[in-house]
Amino acid sequence: MSFTDRDLKVTNVDFLKSQNSVQHHTDAYSTSNLVVRRGQPFLLQLTLSRELRAADKLALHFSIGERPMEPSGTLMSLNPRSTRNVSGWQIAIIKSKGTECTLSVTSAPNAAVGIYGLTVKTGSNIYKPEKNAVYLLFNPWCEGDTVFLSNDAERKEYVLNDTGYIYVGSVYSIHSKPWNFGQFEESILDTCMYLLDKSKLKMSSRRDPVVVSRAMSALVNANDDSGVVMGNWSGKYEKGTSPMAWIGSVAILQQYYKTKKPVNYGQCWVFSGVLTTVMRCLGIPARSVSNFNSAHDTDENLRVDVYLNEKGEKLKWMSSDSVWNFHVWNDVWMKRKDLPSGFDGWQAIDATPQEQSQGIFQCGPCPVKAVKDGDVYLPYDSKFVYAEVNADKVYWQVKEENGRNKYTKLGVESQSIGANISTKAVGENRREDITRQYKFPEGSSEERASMKRAVSYLQPSGMTPRSRFAAVPIVESLGSTGGKDLNEEVPKSGVQLEITKEKPLCPGDPIEVAIIVKSTVAGSWTVDLASSCQLQSYTGKVHANLGYIKQTVKVEGQSEVRIPLKIMPDAYMKALATVDDEEHVQVTAIAEIQGTPEKLTKEVSLSFEYPPIQVQMPETAKVNNDFTCAFIFKNKLNVPLDNCKLMVEGLGIFKMATFEEGDIQPGRIIKSEVICTPTRVGEKKIVARLTSNQVKDISVEKAIKVTQ
Repeated sequence: MSFTDRDLKVTNVDFLKSQNSVQHHTDAYSTSNLVVRRGQPFLLQLTLSRELRAADKLALHFSIGERPMEPSGTLMSLNPRSTRNVSGWQIAIIKSKGTECTLSVTSAPNAAVGIYGLTVKTGSNIYKPEKNAVYLLFNPWCEGDTVFLSNDAERKEYVLNDTGYIYVGSVYSIHSKPWNFGQFEESILDTCMYLLDKSKLKMSSRRDPVVVSRAMSALVNANDDSGVVMGNWSGKYEKGTSPMAWIGSVAILQQYYKTKKPVNYGQCWVFSGVLTTVMRCLGIPARSVSNFNSAHDTDENLRVDVYLNEKGEKLKWMSSDSVWNFHVWNDVWMKRKDLPSGFDGWQAIDATPQEQSQGIFQCGPCPVKAVKDGDVYLPYDSKFVYAEVNADKVYWQVKEENGRNKYTKLGVESQSIGANISTKAVGENRREDITRQYKFPEGSSEERASMKRAVSYLQPSGMTPRSRFAAVPIVESLGSTGGKDLNEEVPKSGVQLEITKEKPLCPGDPIEVAIIVKSTVAGSWTVDLASSCQLQSYTGKVHANLGYIKQTVKVEGQSEVRIPLKIMPDAYMKALATVDDEEHVQVTAIAEIQGTPEKLTKEVSLSFEYPPIQVQMPETAKVNNDFTCAFIFKNKLNVPLDNCKLMVEGLGIFKMATFEEGDIQPGRIIKSEVICTPTRVGEKKIVARLTSNQVKDISVEKAIKVTQ
């Protein structure tokens, strides 16, 4: 080796962070290291001890994992003067002038995602730059990447938007819950890298978004692997934060990174919100998706059994399966090279721990197209997702006769499950209905064909009531329709049931609803009606029976009879304050038409309405210039709100803060102020959430334009 060779040394590496990160759409990440996306060139500027000569040996080494090796694609030794293929990575000298040398490096579009270490070798000298860690992410901007998304507006929404909404409530009143995804905030990227390491995936598996998204659906819940969020549906959250109170994912992921222990507590929208953050942070396009009237635990027989007593009240102890008012999961965008063609695009994944898949609590990715077409044999977990949006709801009445329970089938609802499937619209603050991406129109010939296909893979059981209790007798005379009844019978009498609310539901006011018995054809009918009102959580868990009515009414010709059902505040306010969950009012009605075997059922879930939070602040602000933001709330309800907490957060403006507001009496006004210092330009959002014993979630958001 000549003296000149040994003589060449690298004295500095400039990662040209500001220039590269704008090109790679990574400039928002709050980290001092270089963050780039795979399959796209980035520049490095070397400062050398002398000018570069033709005979000099120069190589850049990028390594990942504990034992980097060239054959496994975890060590790339890149020589700008060699044309050798190094696992699909490329390097070139762009400019060499004096002691400055600019290189362009392009990683392979299928490179493993994670943190790479960089060293530069000149002859026998090895230079390790300060901050030599380079973060490599998935690249939806690169056609060669399996997560490529061609539409720029969609990339802005599903990869770069750090705020959004998660849709909750019930099919009759859908609420948008503002959620801060915050994928660019401090230490969120490092948390995602920690989760990748924790997943124990082989480096070769980190190339594949299918495997990575499945692993993350397992790691976002605490089951099996001490993952991020501990689920809790008990209504008791003293040992942590109530799932209702979180404003977004940032505080959760930061706490997890600090303690490496699961964060208490989450329910489905929290799991989904955190998973959207993790996916967007890693560069996989993602969205939170809400399914209204979501079927759970159907044991793949496409059926949910609902058991009612003679008052029309749901029996708490009977049902092992349930219909949730809503359930939130995620869609992620990718090609499915592991499947037959035609299943690229959106894939459903779900971090809420419900059922084990291959022995652990994980779900997906399942092609949304496979759900729509009924191809439920395709991996992963497509049978489970299919049932959530397509199950039948079968109502049973349970009467005690001679010391034994007798079960009577009241009817089948085949169109109520999987309604108003919702996500935030691209580039707009509104709800987009994506039901058509998951299902053909109810009753269409395509829907029937899809259903037939799905049923052929599902082996549904006969139409007998099921429960995890052995004491349930088999029912006589139900006919042997297996699973889904594709030819639903239309009621003969033309009698219909409707349930409406007479006025808005406000805590502290009477609950007033009306059951309407309608006759739509000529004839006279006598109808025995039973209707009940119950307080239940969004998972269908009954917390309290509030009241019921039993009445016999007559309808003639084309007419209707309204039967009022009124529940006074004393009957429900105490129950409302004893659980920490957001409660819904469930109204169920059963009608038996005398002289016919016909039975009708109807149920609706109603949400409470709350007074708003007002936000006072300027419409625009300048970077690093303080401004004040005030949150004002007036209790317009007839009842005091006890133990009030106000949580506020503004990404790129101020860190999350909590105000303990104590008890707020009726008519009282509270005002809390935050001093804000914007650190990033663009449209930013401030989100506030108020929780109390009586009212679990009042949310507001306000946007502000931050300029230089």
